[in-house]
Amino acid sequence: MRPTSTPLPSLDALKDQAKRLRARFAADGEAISHSRALELIAAQYGFRDWNTLHAATGNRPPFNPWMLGSRVRGHYLGQPFDATVLGVQALTSQPGLYRMTLHFDEPVDVVTFDSFSAFRQRVNCTVDETGRTAAKTSDGRPHLELEW
Repeated sequence: MRPTSTPLPSLDALKDQAKRLRARFAADGEAISHSRALELIAAQYGFRDWNTLHAATGNRPPFNPWMLGSRVRGHYLGQPFDATVLGVQALTSQPGLYRMTLHFDEPVDVVTFDSFSAFRQRVNCTVDETGRTAAKTSDGRPHLELEW
């Protein structure tokens, strides 16, 4: 069936990928049909055809990082991470901000010194609608950045 356990995008996101792929081929002077683009997207995700990918994806809503249990990835203090959302709360006192609790799959070293390490596996943070914290490191990078 499928070689990897990476979460699949929503059906709409997969169709958008096929449209972009078709446009890219057209820009290079090689026209392909929409159905061929869908088949190529299915192959990219390890499925034998579009119908199989469609069935595996289902008609679920698009990815929502603000839901409990969502899988997210990004950078925390410059270190890459994959994590599960354990908690999320919209801050009513500051619209557009969310308090999140993330559990990293692997602990992240939060110290940049070579002779010292401190690992963190669970963090609480406040992010905006783009998934970035207002707090920044000394080099100006947000403490936490989610990748969509």
